Amino acid sequence: MSILSILLLTAGFLSVIAQEAKVKVGCIAFYNLENLYDTIDDPRTDDAEFLPGGANDWTSKRYLLKINNMSEVISQIGDEFIQGGPSIIGVSEIENHRVLEDLISTPRLKKSGYAIVQFDSPDSRGVDVALLYREKDFTVTNAKVVKLTVNWDAKFKTRDQLVVSGLFDGDPLTVIVNHWPSRGHGSEYRMAAGKLTRSIVDSLLKINKDAKIIVMGDLNDDPVDPSIKKNLNTIMYNPMLQMFKNGIGSLAYRDSWNLFDQIILSKAWLRENGVKGYSFYKAKVFNRKFLITKEGQYSGYPFRTFAGGAFLGGYSDHLPVYIFITK
Repeated sequence: MSILSILLLTAGFLSVIAQEAKVKVGCIAFYNLENLYDTIDDPRTDDAEFLPGGANDWTSKRYLLKINNMSEVISQIGDEFIQGGPSIIGVSEIENHRVLEDLISTPRLKKSGYAIVQFDSPDSRGVDVALLYREKDFTVTNAKVVKLTVNWDAKFKTRDQLVVSGLFDGDPLTVIVNHWPSRGHGSEYRMAAGKLTRSIVDSLLKINKDAKIIVMGDLNDDPVDPSIKKNLNTIMYNPMLQMFKNGIGSLAYRDSWNLFDQIILSKAWLRENGVKGYSFYKAKVFNRKFLITKEGQYSGYPFRTFAGGAFLGGYSDHLPVYIFITK
């Protein structure tokens, strides 16, 4: 009898009947969608460059191409085991709830049954983080945002950290979605973001030392940088650390790769800790050929929407990251 004798695909899980064992596989991901703005002026935010007639000439045609490009990518993440996109995917650089509604309504994603958790943040550009989830796989029980402030810069505004708790196929799970301050700010801003994330994790572990927690996001630092190394790697398992040391990245800058996009897990996910229910199986970067620029100055870089002020019609300057969990 083959070890993979029967395959049963469901809406978000792969059930494999192997001899007498039944294994379920779930996929959880993160993707920086790179400036997913609509074409409507929001007077509360600085969105002028992403308007018709603005610096990027952001027309409805370009917007719809961007939406379809994003759905093309999301629908394929995890397709080694899962069809139609991840069970849960955190996203960043989205303008509002409307763009996510347009995204999950595309033909590629509509049948997957995604729902949205999103709050407007104080970021001056109006970009937020959010969580998309398949309602058949994940039931949200609580969602909130935690604001990042720094005592040395009263005018500083950035993305909130999104904390979503729920049941993943019956297993309690909390996801913290991040987009930490950019490298245009000093490293102390990302250290502050890391300390805030750590405080959220600590509070969850204080309630339940075996809590299953996932920290994900564009952290604007690599796994070896102090903001992550000192705040998260010390108490959590970061599968991206070894990937980065192996030269794997999610974005390119000046001909080198960074791994700013990360998924970090509490140690309750690890099999060696006697985990019950779902456990961590594997982490990957979604690096398909169609997501890479094929020629020109940025050959080999992620194929993005704009580069050097020119519209390219690509996807994002970041590649998605994802993990598989099994039960």
